[in-house]
Amino acid sequence: MTFRKISIGCAFATFGLYAALILSLFYFFRRETLWATVLSERTLFSVRLSIVAATISTLLSIVIAIPSAFALSRYDFPGKRAVDTMLELPMIVSPAALGAMLLVFFNNPVGLWIQDHGAQFVFTFYGIVLAQFVTICGVSARLIKAAMDEIPARYEAVARTLGASPAKAFLTITLPLSRRGIIAASILSWAKALGEFGATITIAGSMAMKTETLPIAIFMRLASAEIEGTVVLILILVSIGLSILYLVRSLSRGPSHA
Repeated sequence: MTFRKISIGCAFATFGLYAALILSLFYFFRRETLWATVLSERTLFSVRLSIVAATISTLLSIVIAIPSAFALSRYDFPGKRAVDTMLELPMIVSPAALGAMLLVFFNNPVGLWIQDHGAQFVFTFYGIVLAQFVTICGVSARLIKAAMDEIPARYEAVARTLGASPAKAFLTITLPLSRRGIIAASILSWAKALGEFGATITIAGSMAMKTETLPIAIFMRLASAEIEGTVVLILILVSIGLSILYLVRSLSRGPSHA
């Protein structure tokens, strides 16, 4: 057996694992349960809440991630390595731990002052957005930095020699050239925020018709042994997620090395 066949076989084996998990859901699939679950007020609220919260948290993360990624990609400054390493925190710490960290923060004097004089985050919609933001912000910056690293810095240097300010060089050169990477990072971050569970349930709870996002609704259905309803909600989440990932592949399609 050649190495080519082995590598292709591993790819199909990985595909088969996840495909088998998805197909296994249809063992408990019932058409009557589908419409009853999809059209229920609670499900529609969960889907709407998930989409709105994921959109807001993604926009906030991208606004911060773009200048952060540019700084890490182009400049040397004291503490750069520490900042760059800290971006990996959401990848090495579980979402539940991140949610617990947020909950602890809002129970110390600074966090209590913020809640008393600003917005309430614990067990509210703002807590959902914050949990998703904390989970995806570092990931967004990392993905956008990777896109900016591929753009030669000499393009900006040439613009500077022609009289452009650093900000103008960034806006007219770097930002347009990294547009595709930023769009892909935004979509992937949105998909990750949509499926976020651990941090959200830790700080925002699981109150029906208030803080119950789609992943939390799946957990609550499963906890109540409503297997058929759980399957429908999982299929909704998987369908949205796979559609988003397919969109990313289409947008970021480049020359193939095969």
